[in-house]
Amino acid sequence: MILEKFLHSLVYDPKNPLIFNSSFFLFFFAALMFFYPLLVKKIKARTWYLMLASLFFYYKTSGIFVLLLVITAGINYLIGFGLENSPSERRRKLLIALSVVWNLGSLGYYKYSNFLIDSVNGLFGGNLPALDIFLPVGISFFTFQTMSYTLDIYYRKLKPIHSFADFLFFVSFFPQLVAGPILRASWFIPQINKHLSLNKEQVAKALLLIFTGLVKKGVIADYISINFVDRVFDNPALYSGLENLLALYGYSLQVYCDFSGYSDIAIGLATMMGFELQANFNSPYRATSLGDFWHRWHISLSTWLRDYLYFPLGGSRKGKVRTYVNLMVTMVLGGLWHGASWNFVLWGALNGVGLSIDRFVHNIFWPRSGNKNAPLRQTPLLLKVLGVIFTFNFITFTRIFFRSRTFADALAMIERIFTNLNPRLFFIWLQEYQVVAALIAAGYLLHWLPRKFKTGFEGFLQKSPVPVQALILAVVIWVVFQFRSADIQPFIYFQF
Repeated sequence: MILEKFLHSLVYDPKNPLIFNSSFFLFFFAALMFFYPLLVKKIKARTWYLMLASLFFYYKTSGIFVLLLVITAGINYLIGFGLENSPSERRRKLLIALSVVWNLGSLGYYKYSNFLIDSVNGLFGGNLPALDIFLPVGISFFTFQTMSYTLDIYYRKLKPIHSFADFLFFVSFFPQLVAGPILRASWFIPQINKHLSLNKEQVAKALLLIFTGLVKKGVIADYISINFVDRVFDNPALYSGLENLLALYGYSLQVYCDFSGYSDIAIGLATMMGFELQANFNSPYRATSLGDFWHRWHISLSTWLRDYLYFPLGGSRKGKVRTYVNLMVTMVLGGLWHGASWNFVLWGALNGVGLSIDRFVHNIFWPRSGNKNAPLRQTPLLLKVLGVIFTFNFITFTRIFFRSRTFADALAMIERIFTNLNPRLFFIWLQEYQVVAALIAAGYLLHWLPRKFKTGFEGFLQKSPVPVQALILAVVIWVVFQFRSADIQPFIYFQF
């Protein structure tokens, strides 16, 4: 009976996909790490071990679509060799076009087919039926990852990898597979064949990242989502303007804690295995401008869009007007990457307009000097504070369209905020949502704490003996389970 139950747990269940904050993942990772020390110094065996474990992880999240992952990896692996060995530039262009068509085509089919059908029906009054399509988890991430690999080879920035097992491991590495950070081949592939070691400082760093990720996701994001934010966004017209506004600020914290929490856990898990992933967030709500914000938020996607879309479009090299057009195109397509909805297109367009205005204002008041060695002008403290306030509120406002299910819901929320604010309800709200209010306040306070507090805690973990580190981890897990809802909440970016 126990063996049958165990074998059943190894089979993909569409109602319970494998995610970091599930009890099965704790068992999966513990089992993985139990045998890992035996293989860590045997490079080929380690690669195969982690690659097969990663494929199993993806099978548990998306079932048969693990084959799509393997096929995508295989096609881009072969194209990489073709690009390196092609005698003519014409053939190289055909091969890179094939890579882009496959990657964007598979992404487009699974993610945007029904969006196009709905749009055509809406524009022309058609009645085309929606397709029964399952969106594979993480497809937006691994298609961008494989496409960047072939593009880097095409631009001669990278040599193709010889071992398909190594390449499939790069594509499928489970900590970041389903929600990022988006790996760059030039960053990760050199680590595959390195001799890995794990010292006490790395363990402390990994544990701190896992601790913070679990708390962000399991305590703050999930609790305020279930107990307040989701209720308001699902029916904004039923709540006062103040409650809609507070839910909007709550969602800004929720989406940050949810996504950065995933990234923290992913980076921490990779660190526990000896691999280094690049940071995906850098205190984004400390940003003093919209440009600064997008250098701090979802860094792996922002830099991907910059390197493979904004720069090829011409970046800022073809005049001011073209720069603003390139910013708009990049942000609109970035919005569409997040979801197949006109809400996401509008969200991207608003951020494109904001970035264009931000660039225009900075060109007037803080023009760039032609001398690269000239010292940077210091921004007065008051302007920095005002910049942080404006940036945070602008980003938060645009998220009305990011989170709302429909355009009508977004307009209803805006209407309630601007016509029925009723600030006197604030203290009543505090009484009814004491824990939610406390978590929102704590979440923003921790985000704006000076960095020395975080580095101080990391130093404490580094000096602590292993039993103390294990005790802290146990306490964190216990706290997460106390806040856990009846149903495990998937990470927000799984849908992208």
